[in-house]
Amino acid sequence: MKQLLAILFVAIGTSLAFAHGPTPQKVEETVSISAPPEAVWAVIGDFANLAAWHPLVVNCTGTGGNNTGAERTVELKSGGRITEGLDEYDAAGHAYSYRLAKENAEVLPVSSYSATLSVRPAGEGGSEVVWKASLYRADTGNYPPEGRDDAAATAAMKAFFRTGLDNLKQMAEARQ
Repeated sequence: MKQLLAILFVAIGTSLAFAHGPTPQKVEETVSISAPPEAVWAVIGDFANLAAWHPLVVNCTGTGGNNTGAERTVELKSGGRITEGLDEYDAAGHAYSYRLAKENAEVLPVSSYSATLSVRPAGEGGSEVVWKASLYRADTGNYPPEGRDDAAATAAMKAFFRTGLDNLKQMAEARQ
């Protein structure tokens, strides 16, 4: 009986070692801007105003302002919408954190994410903007198809962040 239990334990333990779900992926993009943090925050500080500075967003509407629990619906130029919820908002610290509230894997190949956008002083009168996220791929099974895997999820998020930050830099520096 002990031998049978030992074999069963090894078999179960081995099969569990090979069965695994997705691991969280991390994405972080930064940009240096020749404008003070207050000027940059004036552009990005309104949670529901993403369309004003992100060129891939055609429309963004929100409820709840900049209060914890607020939501925004982001409509992308490529088509489709995603909904995000505001978790933390720190106007004095020039940062907010939010999460995906309603996924749309056809628009963005992720099943969930949480992200933070922040502005901090850098150099003489300049700013550094950091946009980072922790995310999971669209297909959370063990063998996701191409386009719904970790590589697709991180590439899509990095591209979205990079495009927004590059445009933000142009806008903020043009105002100086």
